[in-house]
Amino acid sequence: MGILFETERMVVQRFTDADADYFYRVNGDPDVMRFIRAPKTREASDAFLQENIHLYKDGSTLGRFAVFHKTDHRFLGSFSFLYLSGEHDFHLGYALLPEEWGKGFATELVMAGIAHFFRHTACEAVFAITETENTASRKVLEKNGFRLSGHLPEQGKMLDVFKYSKSQTAVIS
Repeated sequence: MGILFETERMVVQRFTDADADYFYRVNGDPDVMRFIRAPKTREASDAFLQENIHLYKDGSTLGRFAVFHKTDHRFLGSFSFLYLSGEHDFHLGYALLPEEWGKGFATELVMAGIAHFFRHTACEAVFAITETENTASRKVLEKNGFRLSGHLPEQGKMLDVFKYSKSQTAVIS
């Protein structure tokens, strides 16, 4: 019901009200949020969770989703498909807990996320954005075939915009 997609090691599913502690672990952690946005207080995180839950629509790919390990069910972080601009372009994103960094989860999530996105939308491309200094995320995106396509000004800084075209899906299918 709430599962968006699965990978070899992970389940990506909708957040629920019961996931407030998990949601806060990601959104309140300064290390996790370093390249995303300012960390949220518990109260702000709880309100943000409710906003996110209201994004879910039956069959929609839009929103932030919880990522759990398949075998031991531990919470790993979050994965998202959100509007990049207007309601036509989407970007994917992820935020993993620090203890899960360096284990290949981000690469696996992005690869499976791309495949899911193109199976369930009519979009011709999916985007990803990151700060230039976030070399770990840049490597994950490039490893999965994303190409730098431009820059986006946001809150006084420039973000790198990466693009993955539907025509590349043969590489990951």
